[in-house]
Amino acid sequence: MTKRGDSKNRTEEGRRILLGHIKGKGLRWTKQRDAVLAAFLKANAHLSAEELYGLARKCCPDVGFATVYRCMNLFVEAGIAKERRFNDERVRYEPNVMAEHHDHLICLKCGVISEFEDERIEKLQELIASAKGFKVKHHRMELYGLCNKCDDS
Repeated sequence: MTKRGDSKNRTEEGRRILLGHIKGKGLRWTKQRDAVLAAFLKANAHLSAEELYGLARKCCPDVGFATVYRCMNLFVEAGIAKERRFNDERVRYEPNVMAEHHDHLICLKCGVISEFEDERIEKLQELIASAKGFKVKHHRMELYGLCNKCDDS
């Protein structure tokens, strides 16, 4: 599974990165930004802004949806989060703090997103690219199908 460190270390690193980023932009640290960041990194999942809004409000009831949306744009800009669009084309955010490369399995029925890593796939991609005289800078692999739970239904 993807090695992202524990939630506490991930959150501390995220705060360090965000603090440097917002200082450079002349912005200030707010309790709402902190609540959104902590909820996002603690969840360690592929969340929509709506889902994150629900999580952030649990620890900071006065955070608004627009704040969550602006925070996520700021987190992407700072490199703390990645924007992803899977099969439903809805923007989801994935933590990018202390993260290593991984690929995704997406269930077409329930929408669950599972991460996986396989060195054999990575090596095969490099071999294919090399044979074609191509240098891979980055890639994304998403496999769509049915998870075990939905396949039994």
